[in-house]
Amino acid sequence: MSDTTLDARRATTRGVGRLVGTGLLGTVGAMAATAAGAAIARVAGVGFEVPDGGETIPVSGVAFVTGVFSLVGVGLALALLRWSARPAERFVTTAVVLTAASLVPPFVVGASLGTSLALVALHLVAAAVMIPALARGLRTSSAHRSVGSA
Repeated sequence: MSDTTLDARRATTRGVGRLVGTGLLGTVGAMAATAAGAAIARVAGVGFEVPDGGETIPVSGVAFVTGVFSLVGVGLALALLRWSARPAERFVTTAVVLTAASLVPPFVVGASLGTSLALVALHLVAAAVMIPALARGLRTSSAHRSVGSA
């Protein structure tokens, strides 16, 4: 294997590692931010009751779902890093569209207006943490990938 090929592989591995690290830190931050937001909303009187199942969404449930979908975002970012010539731009576009789509369900499940608005706000909080972090991570990672393959 040539030195150039080896350098390119090392740069790619470092880029992926940096992106995963950024994504995991962002995920923890998004989980903490949405859990805090949900706790504040609950203290303010938001019930987080969803009539379709008759259940109340616990604060831990908000954090868990935030974590799951944040990790999906990390996976999307990794796929775009691998298969896109412009991963950061594609990620931001895709993430914004998916975030916009995620704002609809809170209004169609039959929850109270307060619960729906709180859930929308929490979606926006998670997006505000994850999208910039992963976009920055993609820019850094793809720059290292380009340098390694030069």
